[in-house]
Amino acid sequence: MTEHHLAVTRTARYYQLGELSERTRRVWFVCHGYGQLAAYFSRHFAFLNQADPATVVIAPEGLSRFYLSGNGGRVGASWMTRDDRLAEIDDHIGFLNQLASTVLAACPPDVRVTVLGFSQGTATVSRWLSQANFRPAQLILWAGGFPEDLEATAAQRLLQQLPLALVVGTEDEYLSPERVTEQQELLRQHGATPRLITFAGKHELDREVLAQLAEAT
Repeated sequence: MTEHHLAVTRTARYYQLGELSERTRRVWFVCHGYGQLAAYFSRHFAFLNQADPATVVIAPEGLSRFYLSGNGGRVGASWMTRDDRLAEIDDHIGFLNQLASTVLAACPPDVRVTVLGFSQGTATVSRWLSQANFRPAQLILWAGGFPEDLEATAAQRLLQQLPLALVVGTEDEYLSPERVTEQQELLRQHGATPRLITFAGKHELDREVLAQLAEAT
C-alpha cells in the first residue's frame, strides 16, 4: 500500500469585522486556538473596530472541523494534527496567503498589519509569515509558542527586527514559567527581541492587553 496526495479545491471560511476601504489604516489577522471557531473567537476583537472604524479584523478558520464531544453538539476547528501534518501546514499557508492577498489589495499600500495567533494558532501564524509576501508591523504570540521545527534561516528572516510580543496569563494551565522562558530563549536564538506581557488570567484572551497592543500600532 502506498500513500498519495491530490490537491483539490475546497471552501475556506473567515470572518471580518469592519469594512475594507481606502480609509483602512490597520488590519488585524487573528488565528484561533485548537477547538475554537472563528465566529466566536473574533468577538473578542470587536471592540477594536468599534473604537476605530479604520481598524479591520480578519479571523480565518482552520480547515479541519470536528465535534468537540462525541458525535454531535458543539463544533470546533483545528489548524493541524500530527497526522499528515505537513500537507495540512501547506494547505493552511496557501489559504492564509490567498486571504491576505485579497484583503490587502483592498487597503492602502501603507496599511499597518498586526498578526495574532492564540494557542495552536501561534504556530500557524509563524509558519505562515515565514512564507508570506508581506511583513507585519507587529506579531503577537498569545498563549502558545514559536514552532521549533521551522527552518532556522526562514525563522531568522522573519523575526529579526520584527516587533514581537509574547502574551501569557499568570495562571495559564498549558504554559509553565519554564516553558515561557524556553520560548524566549528560542526566539532570541533566531534574532528576535520578544517582549513578554503577562496578565492575571488563564488560557484566554484579555481585553486590556489587547487594547494596549492596539495602541502600539
